Amino acid sequence: MFEAAPQLQQASLLLHRGVYERMVRDHNAGGAISATITTTVDAPMGSGLGSSSALVVALVDAFRVLFGAPLGQYDVAHLAFEIERVDLGLAGGKQDQYAAAFGGTNFIEFLPNDRVIVNPLRVSDGARNELESSLVICFSGRSRDARVIIEQQTAGVVVHNPRTIGAMDRLKADAIEMKTALLAGDIHAMARILDDSWRAKQMTAQGISTDRIDELYDVAFQRGALAGKVSGAGGGGFVMFLVYPEDRMGLVDALNSMGGNASTVKITDRGCETWQVRR
Repeated sequence: MFEAAPQLQQASLLLHRGVYERMVRDHNAGGAISATITTTVDAPMGSGLGSSSALVVALVDAFRVLFGAPLGQYDVAHLAFEIERVDLGLAGGKQDQYAAAFGGTNFIEFLPNDRVIVNPLRVSDGARNELESSLVICFSGRSRDARVIIEQQTAGVVVHNPRTIGAMDRLKADAIEMKTALLAGDIHAMARILDDSWRAKQMTAQGISTDRIDELYDVAFQRGALAGKVSGAGGGGFVMFLVYPEDRMGLVDALNSMGGNASTVKITDRGCETWQVRR
């Protein structure tokens, strides 16, 4: 019996190809389909905001609806992770897939044996509003290739490099402290923890900060920033700052005057959503 092969070896869009091949194989009995898939992404490539993983999650969820696949949020997130990291061999972790699938404000635990627990945080409206009013993000103007940095970090862990392991332990401890500070709405504590996390992150690999990022940091702290950290692997992309709400727009203007692309932030309660409309 002939079975249509789902492989699209000539496809130029790697993420789209990976999702198509996996979903057709696992949830359509390997039967190829004809479809037009159009995607748009607001964030620039290499932003460090997890946009690639968000795209994969969205594509997986769209195919889930198309094929009627019995997948929950955990299943969608894990499948998106496997497509990126296993099927396509792209370097990175799995936090972005779960953040995109679930949305909201969560404390996510990554445990042995591929176990993940997403704990929604009951953040008060006041704490949430204060955090949202204190956040500024700025695109440094340069995208980066995360692969090199991630490979350095992975190598440091594999050989038990004391500097890398110590930095990773600090990042883990900072995440736990940040949860407590956020629930308490303590922006000062959050700034202290974020600053320590940024210092620890720079110890995990070379090239996480750059001259351009350092320049933006100098301007930000001159204009009232309390702390900052590069999103994603580092080496470029977006930088996030904590600042007093009354200083927020001044910071945005100062970063933009330096050639950055700065803006405020809106926190969302919802993750990936898929719907169907009649044409």
